[in-house]
Amino acid sequence: MNKGIYIATLEPNSGKSIVSLGLMRTLLGKTAKVGYFRPIIDDSKNTSKDNHISTVISFFDIDLDYEDAYAFTSSEIIKKRNKGKSGEILDTIITKYKNLEDRFDFVLVEGSDFTGEGSIFEFDTNVLIAKNLGLPVILVGSGVGKTEDELLGSLQIAYTTFLDKDVSVLAVVANKVQEENLLIAKEGLRTFLPDSVEVFAIPFTEKLAHPTIKEIVEELDGKVLFGSEFLDNQTGNFGVGAMQLRNYLTHLKDDSLVITPGDRADIILGALQANISTNYPRISGIILTGGLIPEEPILKLIQGLSQIVPIVSVNDGTFSVTNRVGNIKSQIYANSKPKIDTSLTVFAKEVSFDKLIERFINLEPKGITPRMFQYGLMKRARTAKKHIVMPEGTDERILNAAVQLVELDIVKITLLGDLEQVKEKAVQYSIPLDLNKIDIIDPVKSEHFEDYVETFYELRKHKNVNRDIAKDWMADVSYFGTMMIYKGHADGMVSGAAHTTAHTIKPALQFIKTKPGVSVVSSVFFMCLEDRVSVFGDCAINPNPSATELAEIAISSAESSLAFGIEPKIAMLSYSSGTSGKGADVDRVREATEIVKKERPDLKIEGPIQYDAAVDAAVGKSKLPDSEVAGQASVLIFPDLNTGNNTYKAVQRETGALAIGPMLQGLNKPVNDLSRGCTVEDIFNTVIITAIQAQGL
Repeated sequence: MNKGIYIATLEPNSGKSIVSLGLMRTLLGKTAKVGYFRPIIDDSKNTSKDNHISTVISFFDIDLDYEDAYAFTSSEIIKKRNKGKSGEILDTIITKYKNLEDRFDFVLVEGSDFTGEGSIFEFDTNVLIAKNLGLPVILVGSGVGKTEDELLGSLQIAYTTFLDKDVSVLAVVANKVQEENLLIAKEGLRTFLPDSVEVFAIPFTEKLAHPTIKEIVEELDGKVLFGSEFLDNQTGNFGVGAMQLRNYLTHLKDDSLVITPGDRADIILGALQANISTNYPRISGIILTGGLIPEEPILKLIQGLSQIVPIVSVNDGTFSVTNRVGNIKSQIYANSKPKIDTSLTVFAKEVSFDKLIERFINLEPKGITPRMFQYGLMKRARTAKKHIVMPEGTDERILNAAVQLVELDIVKITLLGDLEQVKEKAVQYSIPLDLNKIDIIDPVKSEHFEDYVETFYELRKHKNVNRDIAKDWMADVSYFGTMMIYKGHADGMVSGAAHTTAHTIKPALQFIKTKPGVSVVSSVFFMCLEDRVSVFGDCAINPNPSATELAEIAISSAESSLAFGIEPKIAMLSYSSGTSGKGADVDRVREATEIVKKERPDLKIEGPIQYDAAVDAAVGKSKLPDSEVAGQASVLIFPDLNTGNNTYKAVQRETGALAIGPMLQGLNKPVNDLSRGCTVEDIFNTVIITAIQAQGL
């Protein structure tokens, strides 16, 4: 059984980091414990730690000490070779790798970087290491500065070399290829590769090629005058501001880096004004050259601006600075979340290692971990791209989540709100809103507005709703978004970041209605704990459910659990376990349990049962030794909203668990409510589960 993969490349700056990050996320979606190893790291840049190791360990929260993640530095390798100790090199690498193999279900191994002294030997070294570790290889080559023949020729030679050394090649990746040449690259690779070898091509991505402001500051030894909190801004194009302002403004492009002498107040202020104008692209930062600092009145004016970008002073002249910026080889750092997100997005769109991994790795995970659960959600959402409407289009968190979702091509998004206000907010928060990918609808200006008004009137006239009232309600984003679903113009809705739960759910109850046979709309949270995912219900909707309602909530929650890949073992929670407790509250839980057993004898259920007995194996065995649920419950049903809401929040805060939801159950079409304190990640996950619900679960 293979327990590792080796990522190898032919040259420096191949972009293999994008493959490492994407493959690590794929692996963590398949099994709980994945390790990371670099046999040789580069120490020619005088940095304290290897950036690849720091980024992977930090971003994916891998339980691995830095020192255990590599064997040698490149300078140590050279010294040992010079002393004739090549055998010792391999022995140490094998030993350190095997230690990780014992600790983890799988290990991702990343080859060397081809930088510094001794790089001429690195390809052969990587072949030798892969062979001695007994690992199959994913081969990565860069298309930058190469013709089609040069790229394909180099990859063919590399493939043949591995094959001659009896090293299996699983996949070949042509990286940094121009978008229009992706198909040509894949077809070219297939001419010399057998069908058993997967073929992929990844496009050259501007966002990954250009440095952040922080990288530029470090390279130029600059002094940050303003905007230090935005040093992670990603640069795009860069250009010198030497012409008059009216001419320079026409040269600005998205994420432009402005390079100008420090005494050009007109360029500085003009660029800052353009950044907040909806008529011009945003800029990423301003570099002031020649060691010149703007005069005090100009500094005071900048200081009072509500929106700012990094403004950095450097000593070198404009010509020198421009050349140095152009020569920076950008990297992905542990705190470069925008670049990591971009890498994962591009990888997810262009590469799928799922079949490859399942073909040669016999992974048998025990249970389902949070990462496996989240990975499965994204994979399922992509199988049928659904249309989700988000009424709160001017909320910063909503905008950020929407951009991430469409970049990953998971769902189609429509935001509700005034177009100019939404665009203004995107500029204010430096959110790259692409109107070609995200629809924005102002309800009262919509072509469907009058039809929606008439439909609402017909549905609610028996409740004394006239057309004027209907028009007022349809101007409300929650009602308009819900009507989009009712009319089939959207598949689901996610709201609540800026509205109350009642405001979000009321329209759905009025005309989306409940599924046949369902009388209670309830909710569940998917609680992603450290080693498992549990379903908590109902923690958001029903204050004091009756025994019958509690039973219906339990059945709905079990069905949701099953639909999302979690085997339902239902614990009906109370303040006592088994037959020991007395009182109206515990009797209600006991009655609800009996109703479930009668209506759904196929479900595993225990109740009443205390929380500790439900989730702790030792306590469960002690209190209910014959139960098939005690100690291993996956669906926990709380007796009332007070208990449920407080418990889920306590578990979330005290354990660091990710709470995905609430997901509403029982409606004909999916509408889901957010907490007003939700994060971008909360919104992202809620949209994904809404899209999965819309697939007909």
